[in-house]
Amino acid sequence: MTITTEQASWFAQTFAQLADNVERAVLGKRHVVELILTAMLSEGHVLIEDVPGTGKTSLARAVAQSVQGTTTRIQFTPDLLPGDITGITVYDQKTGAFEFHAGPIFANIVLADEINRASPKTQAALLEVMEEGSVTIDGVTRAVGAPFLVLATQNPVEQAGTYRLPEAQLDRFLLRTALGYPDHAATVRILDRAAVATADLSPVLTPGALVGMSELAADVYVDALVLDYIARLVDATRAADEVRLGVSIRGALALTRAARTSAAAHGRTYVTPDDVKRLAVPVLAHRLILHAEAEFDGVAPEAVIGQVLLDVAPPTRRDSA
Repeated sequence: MTITTEQASWFAQTFAQLADNVERAVLGKRHVVELILTAMLSEGHVLIEDVPGTGKTSLARAVAQSVQGTTTRIQFTPDLLPGDITGITVYDQKTGAFEFHAGPIFANIVLADEINRASPKTQAALLEVMEEGSVTIDGVTRAVGAPFLVLATQNPVEQAGTYRLPEAQLDRFLLRTALGYPDHAATVRILDRAAVATADLSPVLTPGALVGMSELAADVYVDALVLDYIARLVDATRAADEVRLGVSIRGALALTRAARTSAAAHGRTYVTPDDVKRLAVPVLAHRLILHAEAEFDGVAPEAVIGQVLLDVAPPTRRDSA
């Protein structure tokens, strides 16, 4: 069932209020804030590749405060164990029974700081929870709750003592983005203490209402011509000369899901090719594996996606819904 015009209008208004609220704490990063909210409403997760000190923790806390959610931060280190993330069962001598002690993964917004510093086993534990939305320990499955968003970060500059995320695990992130440094005007405002402390942010809506928004976004209409456009984009990444392994079906599904949310965020009941173009780079670029020669020549996955968008013609008409 396609959402109504009234529902789309309410969605766009609420999305803008959420972005405005988060941007009070994270100045000058409107585009990134909207990407994070798009991922959360698409029930996906985000990989942020950025240097330290750009406001990633503030961003996670601001999003959590805006939706009356809980937030945790996990500092990944080489000695971090899977149980440190998911939780463990501990024997209580007083009661004579095992009790489950929940790990930091049980929160609405989880900041996984420098995920590439943990061992592959610990990385896999986090990514399994991201995919399943639940934790199974000693045969008991426990849901982490909803909404559930993982903001994983990795430092692209310092690689000493890190474990590179395998491509199959990168594919599980809905999108990849970077905060980057604020521009001059935003920097001056930050130094002038114009940014609001995340603890002082007022919530815009409840976690239950956010889940309702996700359900509305899933009902946005996608025309067959737009689906064909997405499929042709994905096919083009696999045929590109610089690419050894192109975008998977999971990537195509992620782009479709994110495009639905983007359409609703713009007050529309249907997806346009512009929604797809807007999200193609953050959703698809990290899923490409380039040939060694292309990497040696300095070719970036973002440039490959950009060329694909130029080469693949979008549909110019829309069938009736």
